[in-house]
Amino acid sequence: MNTDLVAKLFKSFESIAHREGDVEYWLARELQELLGYTEWRKFLHAIERSNVSCKQSGQEPEEHFVVAAKMVDLGSGAQRRIEDFAITRYACYLIAQNGDPRKPEIAFAQTYFAVQTRKQELIEQRLAEHERLEARGRLTASEKELSGIIFERLGDHDSFARIRSKGDSALFGGLTTGDMKKRLGVPDSRPLADFLPTITIKAKDLANEMTSMNVKVRNLRTEPAISGEHVDNNAEIRRALAERGITPEALPSAEDAKKLERRLASEGKKLPSGRKEPK
Repeated sequence: MNTDLVAKLFKSFESIAHREGDVEYWLARELQELLGYTEWRKFLHAIERSNVSCKQSGQEPEEHFVVAAKMVDLGSGAQRRIEDFAITRYACYLIAQNGDPRKPEIAFAQTYFAVQTRKQELIEQRLAEHERLEARGRLTASEKELSGIIFERLGDHDSFARIRSKGDSALFGGLTTGDMKKRLGVPDSRPLADFLPTITIKAKDLANEMTSMNVKVRNLRTEPAISGEHVDNNAEIRRALAERGITPEALPSAEDAKKLERRLASEGKKLPSGRKEPK
């Protein structure tokens, strides 16, 4: 495929993409022309085959192929309703995969949408990784706040560790912090939270916030009272997770947060800065 055709097709596929907020989609009838289909009937067969492929891949076709019929003007001044679909990037990829790769438009589309789909997956992964690091930072802050409140009231540097451990046991169905470290393969010298998935980190953070607030509101001033409050909060959060089918102790470990932080920082240095070097 010559470079001029590649450039033309790339510009064409980019130009017909529609966006509404964060949602990106293509209209089937516009895509039909770019893929070299002269008849809607034949292109509709490709869409139907793609629906089957979508379902076989474990996706819901209705989420990727949305009916978007519209009215068009006729020469007589009347209007006629024609069938159309708003389709996602993944749906476009499936349509291209179900096309004839001997056609240059189809061959290009197969590569274009495969790359675009992978790019979206990488973006989503990066956002999820940043979200986890932000959650870990908030947990560190809420633990520091709770630790300060406990020391102010009890004057014991070790009381926070004991209270946190009992809270962990309530959150993890009776498993202690040490038990969870062994289950997830966490080194003894490292915090458990550095290896927890995002949802568990957020659960622990919320429990800390609840305990900090209630210790002050209820003026709790003994270790049993504060510990009981923290256990109750973690148990309540565990119940809420269980109602949604989530068992905290059954979730797999996540990448070491310190390692993740270093990796993202290293990758960030490799990205172009956008600044031009002085001549």
